[in-house]
Amino acid sequence: MHDSMTHVALLLLALTTAALVAAMIGTAAGCLARIDGATLPSAIHRGAVTFGATLTLLLGVLSLMGSLLR
Repeated sequence: MHDSMTHVALLLLALTTAALVAAMIGTAAGCLARIDGATLPSAIHRGAVTFGATLTLLLGVLSLMGSLLR
């Protein structure tokens, strides 16, 4: 039982970390787009697309690591 709870806690920690990293990268991309002269809706869109792409990439890496460690 204890080992299962540790596994769940580590999984949640990895997912939370991936979401936070993706949010930071998306925010940075939106800010850089705005500094570059993009309109506000365009900068928000660019940040959102970057967030989605980063989160997809990180979840793919986590999934690969999970399958390799089993």
